[in-house]
Amino acid sequence: MEGTDLSSTTEQKLGRFKRVCVFCGSKAGYKSTYAEATIELGKILVQRKIDLVYGGGSVGLMGLISQTVFSGGCHVLGYVFIQIYISVYHVANFVVSFMMYRVIPKALQIHEISGETVGEVKTVADMHQRKSEMAKHADAFVALPGGYGTMEELLEMITWAQLGIHDKPVGLLNVDGYYDSLLALFDKGVEEGFIDNAARKIVVIANTAEELIQTMEVGRGEGALLEVAELLEYVAVHDKVAPRQRWEVDQ
Repeated sequence: MEGTDLSSTTEQKLGRFKRVCVFCGSKAGYKSTYAEATIELGKILVQRKIDLVYGGGSVGLMGLISQTVFSGGCHVLGYVFIQIYISVYHVANFVVSFMMYRVIPKALQIHEISGETVGEVKTVADMHQRKSEMAKHADAFVALPGGYGTMEELLEMITWAQLGIHDKPVGLLNVDGYYDSLLALFDKGVEEGFIDNAARKIVVIANTAEELIQTMEVGRGEGALLEVAELLEYVAVHDKVAPRQRWEVDQ
């Protein structure tokens, strides 16, 4: 069921994308600007009638983005997974205990699903399938501030684009310079010969949600229209590495 449309007084702008996958932290961070930027991104998605695909968390920035988009009347799709864990204890005899954890791995449960999850929730078998399904059902990716998991998801989408597995825009919302050090590492990789210049341009970078979505809509590179031709030429080199848009996952 969709959220209640609270955006009737807001000008609706139809965007290029139908669904955007957002990677972000299950914590809110110490600065209020992180939450503010997350809510602003959610409002921009609603303005453009763009649905949200995300990891299914209900707290931190994950909870904020999902609640904002859902409350604005757009569809929210969260991917979570069921993990079956078998533990064996020796109490006189071996006792096999089967424990099933719904939604997210045990280590993530407290952090990601402490509140009510909104929108549509689908379960998957593991973390790899979780990312594959999110990627399959999104037209673009945006990373907000977050921890290791957020960074891993961002880097995987950049890598998949580099290998030609997908050709979808990847954006980074660099709130208050949160990702400055990571971007400096990317530049160091170029300087030391480990990252190609064209590959460095895969990720679209902006300091505000409005700027980021607008740039992603016109082209997939930091220089947008001026550099997109070079980027597409780079991606084309990798057409044979993996079939584009191939997201089969073994069940």
